[in-house]
Amino acid sequence: MSDLADHADRLRWNDRYAAREPGFTPHPLAVEALSRLCPGGRPVLELAGGPSGSALLAAERGYRVTVVDVSDVGLGQLADEAGRRGLGSMLTLIQADVTTWRPAPACYSLVLCTGYWDRSAFGRAARAVAPGGLLAWEALTEQARELRPGLPAEWCLGPGEPAALLPASLAVLEQEDLPGLARRRMLARSSAEI
Repeated sequence: MSDLADHADRLRWNDRYAAREPGFTPHPLAVEALSRLCPGGRPVLELAGGPSGSALLAAERGYRVTVVDVSDVGLGQLADEAGRRGLGSMLTLIQADVTTWRPAPACYSLVLCTGYWDRSAFGRAARAVAPGGLLAWEALTEQARELRPGLPAEWCLGPGEPAALLPASLAVLEQEDLPGLARRRMLARSSAEI
């Protein structure tokens, strides 16, 4: 934690999470991805999850879930809600910068990230998907910069991304732009052998 004390993203997200009551509604992409998994699979990993309803849904369905986020406030809110629902033992919460945190390779049945983009984190996430597992990602597109000119380009997907960056071991099941939202979502499955 000491190396994150003054981290700009931690401070920004802590302020944002502290200013609003979390809703804990699962993200639609998480709902879709979880519906495609075989029950009793390997654990789920959510990157930049904060107070995630998606993580709670996965835990309710019997998956052990690791959530990585830079915000201790967001993770605290998630821990409190998981405790209220009796799911605390199903969650592992890791406060870390997603741009530098490294998941174990080939060990998650689902790797999920919604509302965040970093190419290096995406590459590590893709390698963390177990054989037969899913990678589910949603992030802003370049169109978002037209709506918010100050938005850094590196926070937005480029043309064809994220599918264009997948390793050969992952096949795209679907990739679509969400009309009017300046977002793109992708769902990919790892081949049976890596």
